[in-house]
Amino acid sequence: MMSKRIGEQGTVVLRVLVKSDGSAGAVEVKISSNYPRLDQSAVDAVKNWHFIPATSDGKPVDEWYQVPIPFKLQN
Repeated sequence: MMSKRIGEQGTVVLRVLVKSDGSAGAVEVKISSNYPRLDQSAVDAVKNWHFIPATSDGKPVDEWYQVPIPFKLQN
């Protein structure tokens, strides 16, 4: 709410280790939005996401992905 009130917006690019079970392992800020609140909000959200894992020889494996999270104010 504070970010919205003061007009913070931008895109955070996260580096996410998607584990073989589809959960998010490590989550790192690769490119900051330049607003710590937005960066932390993106990290907190992605930690709870469920992904479709990469596969190798038909078996799920851990893999790193880049995930952009845009924050845009709407009227």
